[in-house]
Amino acid sequence: MKVDVGAVRRAREGNIESFETVYAQVAPDLYKVALYTLGNTHDAEDAVSETFLEAFKGLKNLRDEDKFVSWIMKILSVRCKRKIGQYIKDKNSIDIDEILYLSSADGDPTQRAEVLAALDELKYDERLIVVLSVLQGYTTKEIAAIMGCPQGTVSSKLHRTLKKLKEKLS
Repeated sequence: MKVDVGAVRRAREGNIESFETVYAQVAPDLYKVALYTLGNTHDAEDAVSETFLEAFKGLKNLRDEDKFVSWIMKILSVRCKRKIGQYIKDKNSIDIDEILYLSSADGDPTQRAEVLAALDELKYDERLIVVLSVLQGYTTKEIAAIMGCPQGTVSSKLHRTLKKLKEKLS
């Protein structure tokens, strides 16, 4: 995910147009992460909106504009984790059919359903690591910064989780 550091700096100084520019640059990727993590469009949209509200309020406290992407992904991660906690509390399930409908043009729907069902069985941290690594292309170092844990932990969880997914999908 690329972001114009100059726009982040100007947004931090209160320039609304620059914040809109930053939003346009990162919102689609944040939405994809939220959708794959939460499983439905409504909650993904809510999580992204809440993330940007929190980012807007806290942007002046961001010390290093180069860390913006990790910082906003961390905010999104916390938002998604809270929503999953609500799912568990409310005993709601992830709406896989909605994802299949929205992205049916992207490959075989049957295979996609199997992958999403397998992702749904993962723990939150495992699912987030896979989504960030495989679907969004983040490095283990970047994921470690987002999740606030050591890079070695991310690497080992990614390896174990991918092995687990491979076994489930075989």
